[in-house]
Amino acid sequence: MRLIQFENEQGQRQVGVVGEARVSVVKGVATTRELALQAIRNGHGLIAEIERLGVEPGPVYAELIEQRRVLAPLDHADPAHCLVSGTGLTHLGSASTRDKMHQQVEAQQAEGKLTDTMQMFQWGMAGGRPASGSEGAQPEWFYKGDGSIVVRPGEDFPVPDFAEDFGEEPELTGLYVIGDDGQPYRIGFALGNEFSDHVVERKNYLYLAHSKLRFCSFGPEMLIGELPRHLSGISRIRRGDQVLWEKEFLSGEDNMCHSLENLEYHHFKYRQFLRPGDVHVHFFGTATLSFADGIKAQPGDTFEVSLDALGEPLRNGISVHAPEVKVGGVRQL
Repeated sequence: MRLIQFENEQGQRQVGVVGEARVSVVKGVATTRELALQAIRNGHGLIAEIERLGVEPGPVYAELIEQRRVLAPLDHADPAHCLVSGTGLTHLGSASTRDKMHQQVEAQQAEGKLTDTMQMFQWGMAGGRPASGSEGAQPEWFYKGDGSIVVRPGEDFPVPDFAEDFGEEPELTGLYVIGDDGQPYRIGFALGNEFSDHVVERKNYLYLAHSKLRFCSFGPEMLIGELPRHLSGISRIRRGDQVLWEKEFLSGEDNMCHSLENLEYHHFKYRQFLRPGDVHVHFFGTATLSFADGIKAQPGDTFEVSLDALGEPLRNGISVHAPEVKVGGVRQL
């Protein structure tokens, strides 16, 4: 089953079950977070909660997408209570992509010494898939922002004018809600474009934190239930009517050096991430970047990430904005 959040013609929020042409509206709830918390409190899963509430006929899905009324499939009314984060070097092939970006910077390292990138990747290969219930190797982790940096499907990524790159990152995204007792619950998966500044990152891997402080998008749909172990999608960039670049990307546990259980453990082991009612959006990483192929996206281009198992493609453009705080703009009180 796949769910969306959308705005009806009156601007009211609703939750919909995706059908062949139309969306079935879930009765009695306005958000997927509300739906998830009710399911947790009632002691059963999302599908059982939807069956309990019932559905009614809704709008044509294609029209919702065309009119940009589809929202991110999970959010929080207070963006400060939505944490957006991610893990890198999690996919087979991701180390070579990252190493290709950093090899000039790290060329000064002693001959034969592994770069930090390759060392962390090898840790993941050796210990990222432990037996269920066991702790494995800790992955790279990064913070992207709170819910205010999430762009709805179809909208442009706002990019500051100090950005040096406009780089897509096609990824699998895990969506979570923290229950009343502090227990994290995975409510589904979505297609994501994590979007980063790879020029900044390439200068020095210690700039990775800066490079991740950009907007992102995920959706339009959330898959609830079992995730296929092998996922194959297409990431492309359109410039006008032409496809500037496209490439297959792989995800799912068969294509990862870390298990999802291990990645989730190393995120939620931190007590500050277990605040009841909070929402977490976690990007699981990728091995496919247009930047690694020498592509330079620009304002006006459109990113398109598609993966059949996760529903409709995710599309976003780019628009540049001046920074809200200029040099010397901090005032003394």
